[in-house]
Amino acid sequence: MKIAVEGCMHGDLDNVYATIAQLERVENTKIDLLLCCGDFQAVRNKKDLESLNVPPKYRHMNTFWKYYSGQEVAPVPTIFIGGNHEASNYLWELYYGGWAAPNIYFLGFAGVIKFGNIRIGGLSGIYNARHYYLGHFERPPYNESDIRSVYHVREYDVHKLMQVEESIDIFLSHDWPCGITDCGDWKELIQKKTFFKKEVEERTLGSKAAAELLEKIKPSYWFSAHLHCKFAAQVQHGEAGPVTKFLALDKCLPGRKFLQVIEIQSEPGPYEIQYDEEWLAITQAFNTVFPLSARRANFGHVQLDIQDCRQWVRSRLQSRGTQPFEFAQTAPCYDSSDSVSNGHSIEHYRNPQTEAFLRFLDLPYLLDNGTDLRELSQSPIPIMSAGTCTDDSVDIPIDDVDELEELNPAIDGQANDK
Repeated sequence: MKIAVEGCMHGDLDNVYATIAQLERVENTKIDLLLCCGDFQAVRNKKDLESLNVPPKYRHMNTFWKYYSGQEVAPVPTIFIGGNHEASNYLWELYYGGWAAPNIYFLGFAGVIKFGNIRIGGLSGIYNARHYYLGHFERPPYNESDIRSVYHVREYDVHKLMQVEESIDIFLSHDWPCGITDCGDWKELIQKKTFFKKEVEERTLGSKAAAELLEKIKPSYWFSAHLHCKFAAQVQHGEAGPVTKFLALDKCLPGRKFLQVIEIQSEPGPYEIQYDEEWLAITQAFNTVFPLSARRANFGHVQLDIQDCRQWVRSRLQSRGTQPFEFAQTAPCYDSSDSVSNGHSIEHYRNPQTEAFLRFLDLPYLLDNGTDLRELSQSPIPIMSAGTCTDDSVDIPIDDVDELEELNPAIDGQANDK
């Protein structure tokens, strides 16, 4: 199986797919799957731009809306996670994962799926210690604070991923696991990105949560983005343990290293995206403590018998099948001929995919529930201690905004920039 891995998409689907098509022609090959490591920007209409955490002058429709509307269809099955520049209102509709557009699948805030017999896991967002132990209290429309915290990784989602016992082939995160630079050529990295020097030397660059997952899951491959550069590393887990091949990639711009093709052993195709039995069992077991306010999740209330959950999930999958529920449009699509319309006034939609998924697992719909969601008085926030890994787009000058101006439709030379 040949898999193309892309760093930060920034809504530039047309150019990424064109680059893959050019690569296929030049190298006489066929790409089976595209993975995107965040900042996907699934913006359906102008209203979604209000949930995108970038300055207003940099809020552009780009090209995802064409695929959402059906005007274009993704030529390669695409799986993505969220980053820190997303249409967060839309991703919240698909918290558990689902089709963001035909042939384009969002892995959810945390998730595991199968593509053929390849098992792919992922964690959306970036790590910020100030919000890590809080629940998912943000709801659209987001205020100036919530639009900057809604994409911060939460303990609840990481804890669910920590329950995964079966092997993972590929894992995706937006920010890098903390300490990963020790396993690669960090000296070359800081020559190119001098402002990383202090964090690299102090081992504070990246996500503590991702580092814990890397140590626990030990996937064959781990792909990231966020810091807008290419960086490779190999992590040896113990003296005789497995090795994780790590690769971070850039964003889609001319002359940048934003795309890498890997070949992985798999069963013969054709391949389909399928639900993962173990992950559905974990989702069912932990949904009872889904933290819908700022209060920290209480995992002591979980009746942790995953095997019983798995047997129940297995019977459901045998009856229905393993394919995800069908894509359904919710918000109206952008109309390029209408220069005035800003989209529908509704702030949150119940996505039919999510509703069907929850009915399938016999779970309640909770995404628009909660009262006093921003009340923090009963939610102690841990203070970062010295040496704690941190990663926040405000703190690390990753020059997102300046380089957004460089985006253009040129793709010359990109097929060889893998």
